[in-house]
Amino acid sequence: MQIDTDYSLQEASEIIRSALEHEKHLAKYKIDRYAMICDEFEDRYDLISTEFITKFEAGELIAEDKYLEWYAAKRGLDHWKKRLSLLKGIKI
Repeated sequence: MQIDTDYSLQEASEIIRSALEHEKHLAKYKIDRYAMICDEFEDRYDLISTEFITKFEAGELIAEDKYLEWYAAKRGLDHWKKRLSLLKGIKI
């Protein structure tokens, strides 16, 4: 990584560390929110989200609004879990 600035490396590191912590908090919030939505759908349809995704992508379920919302929530959940995992692996 290259940092082009007149500020000290310590100051730049503190700002980057703070930004990473902020992103981790955001990711945790998004994970909790999307997990809650997925849990509601799982309870309603008695199907876990990973099985739902498999069936939906295989065309076994009709693309109705309710399923599109679940699909988006599950994809969001997967995205933010991956992002948080990456963020946790960054050390400054």
